[in-house]
This record gives sequence, C-alpha cells and structure tokens, in this order.
Amino acid sequence: MAPTFSTPPKKFLTLSMFFIFTIIYQANTQTTLVFYLQDIATGPNATVSPVTGITGKVWSYNTFGTIFVIDDPVMLSPSPSSTIVGRAQGMLVASAHDGANVNVVMSIVFSNLQYSGSTLEIQGISRQFEKYKEVSVVSGTGRFRFARGYATFETAFYDPQTTHSIIRFTITLMQMQP
Repeated sequence: MAPTFSTPPKKFLTLSMFFIFTIIYQANTQTTLVFYLQDIATGPNATVSPVTGITGKVWSYNTFGTIFVIDDPVMLSPSPSSTIVGRAQGMLVASAHDGANVNVVMSIVFSNLQYSGSTLEIQGISRQFEKYKEVSVVSGTGRFRFARGYATFETAFYDPQTTHSIIRFTITLMQMQP
C-alpha cells in the first residue's frame, strides 16, 4: 500500500516558509549616513567637468545632451578641511530637453574609516529645480554588499564666483547583514 500524505507536509511547508521569511526580514537593517560632497566646476582643481555635448550648444547642467564626469571628495562635514572618507566618481547626463533632469550614475568609493574598500552604487534622475534631489542606491560592495535604498542631495552652500558647491549627501540603506 502506497503512503498517503495529508496535511502534515503542508503544515511543515507553511512553517518552513514562515521561518525563512522571518530570518530574511530580520537580517535586514536600516542605516542612515550623512556626508558632504565638495564640488568645484572650474579651475585647475575642478572636480566636475563637461566632457561632451551637442555641437554648437553651450555645455551646461541644463543643456540637453551634455555629459559631465565627477570626482568629488566625500567628507564628514561641510568644512573643506574635513576628513575625506572617499570619492564620488561617475557621470551626470543632462537628459531632459527642458534641462529639468540630470541622470546620475555614480560610485561612492570609500577609502577611510570602517568602510574603506567598500563602494555604494547610486543611480537615478536628479530633478534640478527641487530642493532635495532623490536618487536610488542600487548596489554596493564590501560592507555595503546587497545594499538598497535611496540618497538625497541638497545644496548646503554655493559660491558663484568660485563655482564651489557643498552638497549634503544623505544615504538611507536597507542592507542584508552577512
């Protein structure tokens, strides 16, 4: 006579799935980090620069088709003499015809403190005319492996004479703990 299976295997499967989801949920933690980007657009120490754009047009943040590269220091405070914890390296693309949006593809490469050697990958549309510009955290390496979340940019200071901006960079992460 063949064995018959009734509700016990179904109960076992249901309980197993419950425990698996509980373990996965508890392994995630939320972390908020605040850093400051020192952004300089002109001069020999420029950290952001246009590299190409549409021929015959001015290459600027609000001119469709302009592509910039960035290599901003990431610092612990807004002071230019603050501790550097890494670099924000990547590209900005003026991707809206009306200049309202810039596509951000950026890596935060940490070189100091407990995150040294780790990276966070940032991607999304930065809405130029909003006070807080929100983009996605899509991945990470090292201490930020499997990280997901969002980041906001807020201009804390801007000097039009020197084109020096200090940008408050707040990162909120949901991260699996190893």
